[in-house]
Amino acid sequence: MPTLSLDWMQHPPPEYLGGALAVGNFDGVHRGHLELIAAAKRLGHPAIAVTFDPPPVALLHPPSIKPPLTTNEDRAARLHEAGADAVVMLRTNAGLLSLSPEAFFEDVIRHVFEAKAMAEGYNFRFGRKRAGDVETLRALCLQHAVALEVVPPVLDGGEPISSSRIRTALANGDVTGAARWLGRPYSLTGTVETGAKRGRTIGCPTANLGGIRTLIPKHGVYAGRVGEHLAAVNVGPNPTFGEFAQKVEVHLLDFTGDLYGKELRLEFVRRLRDTRPFAGATELIEQLKRDVEAVRLALA
Repeated sequence: MPTLSLDWMQHPPPEYLGGALAVGNFDGVHRGHLELIAAAKRLGHPAIAVTFDPPPVALLHPPSIKPPLTTNEDRAARLHEAGADAVVMLRTNAGLLSLSPEAFFEDVIRHVFEAKAMAEGYNFRFGRKRAGDVETLRALCLQHAVALEVVPPVLDGGEPISSSRIRTALANGDVTGAARWLGRPYSLTGTVETGAKRGRTIGCPTANLGGIRTLIPKHGVYAGRVGEHLAAVNVGPNPTFGEFAQKVEVHLLDFTGDLYGKELRLEFVRRLRDTRPFAGATELIEQLKRDVEAVRLALA
């Protein structure tokens, strides 16, 4: 299943032409995005997910850029898993962002992709200053005989599922809500770095994850998984030992071995408690034992 990175004026290979396009940022590839890809599949043409690298906000409003919910690689993989026949990442630049809604439709949708159909969400915006909406798109599709399916919001608790809603949940430590809206546990990937190695001395060795490119949930202790292993996860500082830098420390239950330099994908399943300082190592060790049992119970 191919993934391409293209300049916005660059034609894709012939097998990408004449498809049903779903255009969006697709950050997180949540349940609403899954419905979008499903709608594109129903339109009777190859389903082509078109997204942007970097997201337009990175050029338009750099101070407001936030860590993404997925890396480009994960985003493409999730879109393929959702049923996209191909994923195209358009390289975002000033020229692309300067296009009016009409020019975007003509130059990108019709000329570059020769789209036969489109599937977009109810709140889709496109073109310079996000001036185009679904009604603009509907009129353009009708004018040029491009089939269009507008996908209504996927609701949970009466509110639409969205990337921003998931981001807020993670910022509050609500990984169970985020998992419900994603359709899977929220995960991040990092490389195991050398730490203080204090965990070994207190019987709870941890892998310190670095190089994380996606959103890190709120400080706290979590039950999670790394592959087939249960994990007790500490996000945040270690105030007991006077360390206040943010860390993601992972203790794999029932694991022995060397993880340094390895890349781990960590899934967050449940938040167990806040981080807090302890009177000393003995009190901390007792709490860590309780945390490990809480992980076993939470993930049994």
